[in-house]
Amino acid sequence: MSDFIKNYKEDFVLLLEAGFVAIMHQDEDSATKLFQAAQLVDPQNVMPKIGLGYMHFLKLELQPAIIYIKQALAKEPNNEFAQALLGVCMTFSTDMGKQGVEMLHKTQTKSHDPEIRNLANNATDFYEKFIKAPPSPAEISAHKRK
Repeated sequence: MSDFIKNYKEDFVLLLEAGFVAIMHQDEDSATKLFQAAQLVDPQNVMPKIGLGYMHFLKLELQPAIIYIKQALAKEPNNEFAQALLGVCMTFSTDMGKQGVEMLHKTQTKSHDPEIRNLANNATDFYEKFIKAPPSPAEISAHKRK
């Protein structure tokens, strides 16, 4: 790592946080640059990859999201947030939904973090109710008449 980059080591968290703020402001260009800068400052940290994956997930660009999250998991296979986020991404995919739910169940049962368990539980419920077996238009119409 160059001396120039070492000067910014303490700014890693700020770069990362600013990247997530940029995502919330739908500023993809800034988010990407901030995550890339964070990655330069701390190449071993997986959070910039997770941030990029999250950004793509919010745009429903599932393949790039999954690629970034898998890159994070390759470095940190026990990262529960990355596992849960990968499970969520997979549930939105037509060919990986069941795998995603299995991953979410596994993460939910193994995690000691209540927020991770809550994320996995909510994502599983959403998959079961709205993705796996969506109601037909007739069922929606009948439900509205009640």
